Amino acid sequence: MKMQKEKSDLELIQAYIAGNESGVEELLNRYKSKIYTSIYLQVKDEYLAEDIFQETFIKVIKTLKAGRYNDEGKFLPWVIRIAQNMVIDHFRRQKRNPTVVSSEGYDIFGVLEFADESQESKLMINQRDVDLRKIIQRLPDDQKEVLIMRHFCEMSFKDIADITGVSINTALGRMRYALNNLRKMIEEHNLMLNIS
Repeated sequence: MKMQKEKSDLELIQAYIAGNESGVEELLNRYKSKIYTSIYLQVKDEYLAEDIFQETFIKVIKTLKAGRYNDEGKFLPWVIRIAQNMVIDHFRRQKRNPTVVSSEGYDIFGVLEFADESQESKLMINQRDVDLRKIIQRLPDDQKEVLIMRHFCEMSFKDIADITGVSINTALGRMRYALNNLRKMIEEHNLMLNIS
């Protein structure tokens, strides 16, 4: 008989559905780091990431118990997609925009910060950042998701395609549409972006 660690994702899911709680426990141990990291990269808050991680697994368990999981050999991308949706739902509920922080620890939208800026230029930059966040939030969810994953989480298009469950070409197309829509909205709002 196989050890839990040797079983495939599908075997563990089937064991869990059959009543063996350790099946889902092994899946959790197997993927918790990747799932938590994908959440944390978007929310940049340990406690919030832990909450969303727990909500994600509650939803996974409910879906498995209800027999609604459709196995295509892609358990991890399916769970990460649920996590992505939970993150988006969180920000919708909070009606606020996420602060996107780079790996160096600064807000991506605060790109233009100079030591001796005048108060007026600081106000203009702050307003530009607010406008840019609002415009990004107005993108369709699938475009916004790819834009955030690519530019702010620095994910490859292959990873984005795996997580979102689409082909690489579809992910590339969504990015192209997102950038075109951003340009149009920026022009419509006469937003001055002097990012070099």
